[in-house]
Amino acid sequence: MKHLLCAAILACLSSSPAAADAFITNRGVRVLPVNDTVYEVVPRGSGGTWDYWCAAAEYARRELGAGWMDRFYVVRGRDVSVTTGRRSSVQFTLYPKRSGVEPKTGWLSLGFRPGESMSVQQGYGYCVNEPAL
Repeated sequence: MKHLLCAAILACLSSSPAAADAFITNRGVRVLPVNDTVYEVVPRGSGGTWDYWCAAAEYARRELGAGWMDRFYVVRGRDVSVTTGRRSSVQFTLYPKRSGVEPKTGWLSLGFRPGESMSVQQGYGYCVNEPAL
């Protein structure tokens, strides 16, 4: 019985390596590294715009040590997750040039186009200003 229990626990732990490496935000959104410069936000369901920006900012600040004024950039807009296979994810980076992204200029962001960015502080603003449903 003891061996069976140990085997079951090991099977469960080894069956979800991506989940074990996931950073979970205060709102329950998963963020996973894609490589050494890109990370992917994978919300529950399709996720609202605020979920992506908030989670990307929280990960940049808490896991990557970004400062409040540091900018993070969209690498790839909404698409299938490369880390989990879920239907909806967005990829971000703190290092646009190393990630092959051309930073966009201007202050207006209308979605998740590669190169769009905001400061970590602006992203955190989405964490507290979630639109009412």
